[in-house]
Amino acid sequence: MKHVDLVIVGGGSAGLAAAISAYDQGIKDILIIEKGPTLGGILNQCIHNGFGIETFNEQLTGPEYAERFIDEVDKRHIAYKLNTMVVSLNANKDLAYSNDCEGYQVIEAGALIMATGCYERSAGQIMLPGARLAGVMTAGQAQEYVNIDGYMVGRNVFILGSGDIGLIMARRMALEGANVLGVAEIMPYSNGLPRNIVQCLNDFDIPLFLSHTISNVYGRQRVEKITITEVDDQFNFIAGSEKDFVVDTLLLSVGLVPNNDLLMQAGAELSSTKGPIVDEKLETTIPGIFSCGNALHVHDIVDYVSDEGKLAGISAAQYLLNPHFENGAQIRVLPGNLIGYVVPQRIDINSNAEEIILKYRVKKPIEKARISVQIDGVEIKKAFRPFAIPSEMEMIKLRKQDLRAGSLLTVEVNSHE
Repeated sequence: MKHVDLVIVGGGSAGLAAAISAYDQGIKDILIIEKGPTLGGILNQCIHNGFGIETFNEQLTGPEYAERFIDEVDKRHIAYKLNTMVVSLNANKDLAYSNDCEGYQVIEAGALIMATGCYERSAGQIMLPGARLAGVMTAGQAQEYVNIDGYMVGRNVFILGSGDIGLIMARRMALEGANVLGVAEIMPYSNGLPRNIVQCLNDFDIPLFLSHTISNVYGRQRVEKITITEVDDQFNFIAGSEKDFVVDTLLLSVGLVPNNDLLMQAGAELSSTKGPIVDEKLETTIPGIFSCGNALHVHDIVDYVSDEGKLAGISAAQYLLNPHFENGAQIRVLPGNLIGYVVPQRIDINSNAEEIILKYRVKKPIEKARISVQIDGVEIKKAFRPFAIPSEMEMIKLRKQDLRAGSLLTVEVNSHE
């Protein structure tokens, strides 16, 4: 069985950043495994700009942003395999992959970084009512058809869900000449970034129907009409609020789920976000296996994905270079009042990190948000945000000296009047 010091599964923004940082830490025997035909992952179909503001202080398109990292990988002569699927993984870090050239192969990894990204929820997963017809697809799939394949998916389009991909595709379809009839969102607030609401909907006079969802889909072979209905605060349909739209295409932007089938197969513990439980080094509950990017939790800005990949690369390198290092006592990390989740979910009290970044999302929009970080009920850090919304991932930094002995760290938020 062939041995590779560090295997990175996924060649998108997280995996590329992880490979570069691990190499720069002294790990030269690295292999990136990418299922697609090119490195860069989902960035290759994101031809709009807005990437790289944090990392490069300029606005880049998705392919341009990816190319910056691909160039650095090539400069270091880091090995990678394309069109290659990882088909199995175990807790010993034995990994099997398959491709057209080599067939089925098994390798032993000294350490693994899982940068497998996420996938879109489908019509079946949200139990979309009505017929199953042509013309109903996820927004990301439509983005690939339009931007990569040059195929126009429809002329009269409606979008369910106000996630960022859906908002961006509303603008993209309008620019291609489609009649975008509206976006329905079941929540009373948008799940997309505020700038995308302005640039993708408001600037193109595309209506946003908050507290609405689809109550029926009609058609014979292809979707012909949809009905949206307003919902109350318990998500029950409000009689008499139905609105019909004649469409030939329905795009779904109804959430992303971290892709962790391989980690589940290996026995790693997952959190409520469907991402793995990790510590401040991004190490999962399986020693030597790390996770980063959208495979860990869904991000709203790709620059933060790359930053997380960089940390995973550094941590994997430290694991390989210091094989006898033992973790100390750990503090559990849990979301408190009005917090949806927190990453990481555990922190080593004797961590070598000088700074630990807690990432979290609030459950609903909150004005004048007071964030409190507590260990066993004692506040160790506080912060204030004029406005916090679920679509934006928030971060709070802890210094090593902020930590104290304890068993439970919580992050909570309250409206500060």
